[in-house]
Amino acid sequence: MKVESPVFGSLEVSADKILEFPAGLPGFEGCHRFTLVHEEGAKNILMLQSVDDPQIVFSVAGPDTLGVNYEFSLSDEETALIELAEPSDASVAVIVHKAPRENSPATAGLQANFMAPIVINSRSRKGLQKVISKLGCDVTLRARD
Repeated sequence: MKVESPVFGSLEVSADKILEFPAGLPGFEGCHRFTLVHEEGAKNILMLQSVDDPQIVFSVAGPDTLGVNYEFSLSDEETALIELAEPSDASVAVIVHKAPRENSPATAGLQANFMAPIVINSRSRKGLQKVISKLGCDVTLRARD
C-alpha cells in the first residue's frame, strides 16, 4: 500500500507493518490504521503515521527511552479490544513534541503526553490510546540541543 505522507513523501507500507486501532485515537476516531516509521536522525523517536489519513502523523517514544518508568492498568474491555492475553506482548509509547523556546523558556524542550499513552499488542498488531484521568504529576523533559 502506498501512503503519501507530508513528512516522509511516498511510503510503501506492507500489510504486516500496519497497526490497527479499532477505536481510532481520541480526536481522530476515523483513523484506524497506522504504521511506525523511524525518522532518520531521531534516535529514540518514531513517527506514528496514519494510513487512513496521511496528513495525520504523531511523534512517539517509549517512556523508557525518555528515562521514565510509570505504570497504569488496562480495563478488561481495553484488553479485549486489542486482544492482549500476555502483558509481555504490550508495548507502550507516548506522544511527544518539541515545545518552542519562545513560548516559555522554562518549558522549552521535548514534552511528552503521559496522560494518554499508546498501547500496542505486538502479536495482534492492535492498539489503543489509554486516557488516564489522574496521574498525579506533570512531566516535562528537556532535550539537549
